[in-house]
Amino acid sequence: MTSHAKGEDVHQQLIDLLEQQQARYRVVKHVAAGKCEEVSAIRGTELGQGAKALVCKVKGNGVKLHVLAILAADKQADLSLLAQHLGGLKASLASPAEVDELTRCVFGAIPPFSFHAQLRLVADPSIFDRFSEIAFNAGLLEKSVVMDTQDYLRIARPELVNFHRPE
Repeated sequence: MTSHAKGEDVHQQLIDLLEQQQARYRVVKHVAAGKCEEVSAIRGTELGQGAKALVCKVKGNGVKLHVLAILAADKQADLSLLAQHLGGLKASLASPAEVDELTRCVFGAIPPFSFHAQLRLVADPSIFDRFSEIAFNAGLLEKSVVMDTQDYLRIARPELVNFHRPE
């Protein structure tokens, strides 16, 4: 299966979920852009509304798990804080093969929803405190979703973990 076909599958799964849950959202079609700043400008949203998704591995202390860590696009992740909260000793970014297996998306297109049983969803609450809507790539680099923050929290039900670096 090509990466585009995988992304299409995830995109449709996401849209079906949002429809079933009666979420307030809109799909924005745009050119694929590499940086969060570019995508935010194209979407017409603030950089801080962007929900970037990091696929991480947490290990140590008998802990071994994969985490989909959601963070505002204008923040930097502190992976040691993430590991500490989850009971591990260290956290690192997952390999491209692990990302592919766990998300079925290319880097940059991963939505802030886990559709894999072995991928634990956590989110830094700083994104939800500032904006009534969040924005993210929706399985494809050329399609984004802008959705109501409270609907996201209700549907995705992420574990809230402060793991951004202090400014």
